Amino acid sequence: QVQLVESGGGLVQAGGSLRLSCTASTRTFSAYRMGWFRQAPGKEREFVASISRGGFGQYYADSVQGRFTISRDNAKNTVYLQMDSLEPEDTAVYFCAASDRVGVRVNDYDYWGQGTQVTVYS
Repeated sequence: QVQLVESGGGLVQAGGSLRLSCTASTRTFSAYRMGWFRQAPGKEREFVASISRGGFGQYYADSVQGRFTISRDNAKNTVYLQMDSLEPEDTAVYFCAASDRVGVRVNDYDYWGQGTQVTVYS
């Protein structure tokens, strides 16, 4: 069982930045591929970014490519999402998730955090 706890959400003006963190309670953090998803009100949860077990491979949704950066520190059991040039359309609850396989779908991930709210105002 893997427990994930996100932090770092908040209220930010358009064009600003936020850094989300997600810490996992497991001794085998490096065995999991990690992802970030988001869910806006009235919309389905959608993929944002993922990172390979060793941190050398990253994959992004087209909507955040070039603005968001995913990274991880396996020594700290933590994955990060640096969000720059934020837009009102980025407003959502952001979730981190862990998976033992490659994928971008919600069903590809087995463990989920409780989410952290990001609100971008213009």
